Amino acid sequence: MENNIQQAKAHAKHIRISPRKVSIICDIIRGKDTKKAAAILKHTPKAGSEPLLKLLNSAVANAENNHNMDADNLYVSQVYANPGPILKRIMPRARGRAFRINKRTCHITVAVSEKA
Repeated sequence: MENNIQQAKAHAKHIRISPRKVSIICDIIRGKDTKKAAAILKHTPKAGSEPLLKLLNSAVANAENNHNMDADNLYVSQVYANPGPILKRIMPRARGRAFRINKRTCHITVAVSEKA
């Protein structure tokens, strides 16, 4: 990543979906322009596409309002999902045992930049 390019970021924390599921969609929209990425997210039947679309719209709004960037000239420069805290639950099993259920969360970050 070049340091002289200005970026507008948006973060979503503690989203109740596994980061593994979200990173599949992150790979699809990385490097695309924002309008095309939004269209892809609207028509992708994956659970993580809804919070990612909301976050993309937030990053575009941040670019327009906080950094005076042109909305038509933006592309997704960075998008990634990091693991968040895990909610640990138990599932009763046979003979008095208990198995652990891990309910995973993730922190998603989307950064948009202007095309050179």
